[in-house]
Amino acid sequence: MLQFEELRLALETLWPQIEELAESIGLKQMEKELEELDMRAAAPGFWDNMENAQKVTQRAANLKDKIERYYRLVNNHNDTLTLIELANEEEDLSLLEECQNGVEDIKADVEAQRLSTLLTGEYDNKNAILTFHAGSGGTEAQDWAEMLYRMYTHWVEKHGFTYKLLDYQDGDEAGLKSASIQVNGENAYGYLKGEAGVHRLVRVSPFDAAGRRHTSFSALEVVPELDDSIEIEIRPEDVKMDVFRSSGAGGQHINKTSSAVRLTHIPTGIVVACQTERSQFQNRDTAMNMLKAKLFKIKEQEHLDRIEDIKGAQAQIAWGSQIRSYVFMPYTLAKDHRTGYEMGNINAVMDGELDGFINAYLTAAANGTLGYKE
Repeated sequence: MLQFEELRLALETLWPQIEELAESIGLKQMEKELEELDMRAAAPGFWDNMENAQKVTQRAANLKDKIERYYRLVNNHNDTLTLIELANEEEDLSLLEECQNGVEDIKADVEAQRLSTLLTGEYDNKNAILTFHAGSGGTEAQDWAEMLYRMYTHWVEKHGFTYKLLDYQDGDEAGLKSASIQVNGENAYGYLKGEAGVHRLVRVSPFDAAGRRHTSFSALEVVPELDDSIEIEIRPEDVKMDVFRSSGAGGQHINKTSSAVRLTHIPTGIVVACQTERSQFQNRDTAMNMLKAKLFKIKEQEHLDRIEDIKGAQAQIAWGSQIRSYVFMPYTLAKDHRTGYEMGNINAVMDGELDGFINAYLTAAANGTLGYKE
């Protein structure tokens, strides 16, 4: 039957990509490394050095997950092909939808695994810290910042990642002034790093009684969570700490029994805060890690040798020209100005359907074709 024959041809077209994927992800090298790690884990005295043992077992688990994911893709391809051939032979149209879904799932998995090969940055496999800032414009901008917060937390949940709230400052009447979350999951930073920048909203404001169209801006910072292996020296005298009690309508987001901590890096003016841990000391440690990550990111971007070389003006690096526009009126469109990728279903975008934008950014970055496109 024609429908099944088309699906079979689609799968046959995908097979060379699946074979090529094995080489792209370094399947043989991963299998060899996993075998070596398993031998180390089985050696006497392996657990005598607990820190090293944990690193080895974590690396082994990550490799195993990637290897199993590839072979699961191969098995799904073969199983779906068998089902299509059987349904075609029996002329059983009741299996058509299942076969179509199977082919679409395989296409999506091939694309997702292909994109993971583009995440070759030194910190791409790290967790990510996202910080949202409302731009000028009062309630309208603060509402937009909360919409972005919701959009990204939905994306996180759709991809099986988890997130931890670090700080949440409510808006004056609605929305939020600023918020920070830590996104946990392999390659979280690699996928989200391209989302950093200014996001522009065009809509008829629900806060304007005259029903006029408004343009609002909010910024998103994205930095990797750094582990202890990365040394960032911050002089104690360069950091001002303020302690305050969490309060306000953000009670649904924060732990009010905690003592919130705000750290200001005096030479640069960078400010970070944490108010969701159980103690002041935990909040301070988390805030310090956030500060280190932001300073490290700027130091890396500016190719500086020392933290002391960072100037205060560079602390505003996230507030460049907008990377993406979201238009609700007079038409609906979300467009990325660096890649030209756009999507007309604005409601889906705001519900976290961001893969097209992320994929386009990673592909353009790998090909060296990023550039501002109006």
